[in-house]
Amino acid sequence: MLPSAPASSLPPDGGAAATALRDKIRSAGLAAGFDQVGFAPAEAPAHGEAYLAWIGAGMHGEMRYMAREDAVRRRLHPAEVMHGARTAIVTLLYYGPYSAEADREQGARDPMPVIARYAAGRDYHEVFEQRLDDLAARAGTLAPGACFKRYVDYGPVLERDLGQRAGLGWIGRNTMLISPKLGSYFMLGELFTNLDLPPDDAFEPDHCGSCRACVTACPTDAIKNGRVLDARLCISYLTIELRGRIPVGLRELIGTRVFGCDICQEVCPWNRTAEYPSAAPFGLPAGRAAPPPTMIRWAQELLHLSDAGFRDRYRGTAFARPGRQGLLRNLAVGLGNAGSGAAVTVLRRMVNEEPGLVAEHARWALDRLEGGGAQLADGSAQPHNQLVDLRMEEAGE
Repeated sequence: MLPSAPASSLPPDGGAAATALRDKIRSAGLAAGFDQVGFAPAEAPAHGEAYLAWIGAGMHGEMRYMAREDAVRRRLHPAEVMHGARTAIVTLLYYGPYSAEADREQGARDPMPVIARYAAGRDYHEVFEQRLDDLAARAGTLAPGACFKRYVDYGPVLERDLGQRAGLGWIGRNTMLISPKLGSYFMLGELFTNLDLPPDDAFEPDHCGSCRACVTACPTDAIKNGRVLDARLCISYLTIELRGRIPVGLRELIGTRVFGCDICQEVCPWNRTAEYPSAAPFGLPAGRAAPPPTMIRWAQELLHLSDAGFRDRYRGTAFARPGRQGLLRNLAVGLGNAGSGAAVTVLRRMVNEEPGLVAEHARWALDRLEGGGAQLADGSAQPHNQLVDLRMEEAGE
């Protein structure tokens, strides 16, 4: 964070000098590599009450950090994120275009793992941090002595609310921020500053209209009425944030998605017509290879690695987030759903060599491959036609 600026160094609110400075900072953001840059006041979010209701309903699942008192306070009062913050500079960085052809190839070559598009390369946090630091340095030369603090998604900020107020897009029925130009395959990052800059006009139109493609396509019914996402049912949460058992009633519905999920974005019409930039910013870190291309080979690699070896292998990538045990758990579920008898050997290794979490999911997968019902933690069998009925019960409803 750059040092605090004396009040006299800040341009007057709403004046020509402030507008000119805002426009120069926007240009600096584009020069730093961001695809869009907007400005919003560091004020209470428009969706604050909805956020409190979401937390109150327990829809954040085991992401307890989202309900901490200090985190809630900062989300409701962005100015507390940085002392003296007046403006949020909201940046948008796309990570990959829609490709129906890639989807067809993925399905045809099963049992390949399906991973979220953003996870295919370098950890986006590192990319954002570097570019936000670059933007802060550029803005600092335009406003000497001004103060900046960067945030990616690890801080207590309602980013999509800020993005809408900064004019970058609208919050869609799938709860994603959707840009009319770029769709929703992008990440958001912010620079908070004590510069009192004129905000952009908030994005008011709702271009979802009557479309419910994302709602009907979600296999776990995670998208609820009122633009609410129940994280406890979301495949991204289940395969990345959840640290324990994946509810049995949800496993079959996950399919071969072993890290994240893009379904609600893939079916969105705005992602099929988006105008994407030409260069992707999230290539693999230097010296890092992509994960093995099939689930069996990936599971074999993870079984060979120690926890320390895993951390070294996947440092700087999104796959470090769930850890070795989490990825093995996910792969066990994916292999059970893929229906390939070739997975039996590696699943038996998981049962014999790994602790309870991985072993239990591997036993479930073996039971599916060998024709039985989905196996519960106590060893009893659950008929497949009862799986869907268990979703809400095991997700905490």
